[in-house]
Amino acid sequence: MRFAKLIASGAMGEIDAAGELVMGGMLGRAVEPHAGERHGHGHGTICLNCGTALVGPHCHECGQSGHVHRSLGAIGHELLHGVAHFEGKMWRTLPLLAWRPGDLTRRYIAGERARFVSPMAMFLFSIFTMFAIFQILGISTPTDLDTAMMKPAAAIQQSIKKQEDKRASKAAKLAKLDAGDSDRAELQDDIAKADREIASLKSAAAQIGHGSADAEAEEAEVHTGWHTLDHGIEKWRKNPSLMLYKLQSSIYKFSWLLIPLSLPFVWLLFFWKRQYKLYDHAVFVTYSIAAMSLLFIVVTLGSAVHVPGNVLGTLAFVVPPVHMCRQLKQAYQLRWRSAILRTVVLLWFIAIIATLFLLILALLGIMG
Repeated sequence: MRFAKLIASGAMGEIDAAGELVMGGMLGRAVEPHAGERHGHGHGTICLNCGTALVGPHCHECGQSGHVHRSLGAIGHELLHGVAHFEGKMWRTLPLLAWRPGDLTRRYIAGERARFVSPMAMFLFSIFTMFAIFQILGISTPTDLDTAMMKPAAAIQQSIKKQEDKRASKAAKLAKLDAGDSDRAELQDDIAKADREIASLKSAAAQIGHGSADAEAEEAEVHTGWHTLDHGIEKWRKNPSLMLYKLQSSIYKFSWLLIPLSLPFVWLLFFWKRQYKLYDHAVFVTYSIAAMSLLFIVVTLGSAVHVPGNVLGTLAFVVPPVHMCRQLKQAYQLRWRSAILRTVVLLWFIAIIATLFLLILALLGIMG
């Protein structure tokens, strides 16, 4: 029965993961402009959406295609385009995003939009794909956290109970043996060892017991005066596993917050250069986050197929700063020395951004 449940849960995880992939592709496609894309279908003379006379394959008033599909196969066609290749743009975008990310950033900002997947579409696709991979591989937050083990006094008491149960089991076995049985000596040694362990644990509990009881009581009585915050903290104490799961879900849902959080810090790197606008920094940040998400997917899949840890460690810790340095140099047309210096500063900024992001998610989880 348990095996059947495991199979069912695994199947559901794979279905959920497939759903995440489809949703990521379709959302990415939803924000992706259609300008410059060609369709080889014929077209009529009147736009079926707004009634404007057509002078080409698309309506010049509303943008709708002159050829309207009305078949079940057309739905599958749109799905494949949305998930797999964004009308061929993905295969032109990915190589540049991997090796010449700054050129991709600069060309997109300069107006070369129809050739490449837009930053937001790339971001959505990479984020959804990353979490889909997590579900397929069963990567999730731990669900067996023991709240009692988080407090020293409670942990010691739990250890004492385990040792006492162990001693009782040994004593019961000893009582059933005959006086001349050869196993009696071994059981007596085990019981004596358990007694020493229990005495040691009780001594440790006595040493910290005076302060721990008061500390735990004081912790239980902490009140901020803000009912919502107090209620959230209590939820974290009672069920940390559930709260960690909610935090993981929040990372997935609110990952877009990384973009506005990053903008001020990237602006600080170039605030005296008037030619660079916030839009330019937003494109840089969004493509960069998408690239890091795709790298994390590669590392995760590599770990799943047992790629050596030193190779994965090199990818995880060396590639990100090198990639950011290349993107800075190419996108903002910097010299190598200037790009390296800004990369070092940006790495410090990223630590601040990640801390702010997690604090916001924790606050949302507490108040949610």
